[in-house]
Amino acid sequence: MGLIRTVAQWKLRTRTLELGMRTLVMGVVNITPDSFSDGGHFLKPEAAIARGLQLIEEGVDLLDIGAESTRPGALVGSADAAVSADEEQARLLPVIEGIQKARPAIVISADTYKGSTARAALSAGAEIVNDVSGFTWDAEMASVCAVAGCGVILMHTRGRPDEWREQSKMPAEALMHSVRGGLTESIEQAKRAGVASESIVLDPGYGFGKKFDENYMLLAMQAELLALGRPLLAGLSRKSFLGHTLSELYGGKQAPVEARETASLAALVVAILHGASIVRVHDVRPAVEAARIADAVLGASGTSAL
Repeated sequence: MGLIRTVAQWKLRTRTLELGMRTLVMGVVNITPDSFSDGGHFLKPEAAIARGLQLIEEGVDLLDIGAESTRPGALVGSADAAVSADEEQARLLPVIEGIQKARPAIVISADTYKGSTARAALSAGAEIVNDVSGFTWDAEMASVCAVAGCGVILMHTRGRPDEWREQSKMPAEALMHSVRGGLTESIEQAKRAGVASESIVLDPGYGFGKKFDENYMLLAMQAELLALGRPLLAGLSRKSFLGHTLSELYGGKQAPVEARETASLAALVVAILHGASIVRVHDVRPAVEAARIADAVLGASGTSAL
């Protein structure tokens, strides 16, 4: 499959974004002590707010703010979740409110799988709910988003983080069947609850229940997911499979998180050329520049919009 650009409208809570004319960069703000990439760096509200404002200055289009880690091994998505809804909201809401007060035009996404947290975040000013479970871990989530009329990001997740290390590898076709099937189910669940199709963006879920090389198979075939009819978001930044690939350059050990930025940019460009309209990143300015180059290639290729 050649280079593909999808042009679509993304209906959010109070506004609409045009996707596909250029790649949008979503910057990550983790208000957590244990995220794999930057856990503990921005746990205090003032630090997280400052980080969000810094990313805006660096050219970010959207901010994705989360207050519970879904790193490999984390206990999430059940009644035994390590972070309660009350604790998650106590971390999250002051940051959303602080950034909104300082920069009311910025589009904020709340990274949560809990319906009650999503409702509170939307009331605080978030425009989007980014649910890593694709509406599968909390039965209330789809209706919360439908009532709010917000944008939603539905990610494919195979199992829960505490199960990933024990999962068996999958061949390429089985992997794509799993991702396509899971995202299709999430779309159908969203629509049954009343979420508008125009509000949905899909995320293949790199690293979420995919073992090392499986992520490259998924990236190579990512454009096939555009057949589901909605734009794609790719979150590849600093993922462990990138560090694993670089291990020969680091004495046989996985490249540390801080050494994965160049690999992250390489993966980001591939994702854009394979149909991603939005990229989720930690280091914003280099991503903005890399996205501009990928967009120039798409523009020069005469790629037809879907």
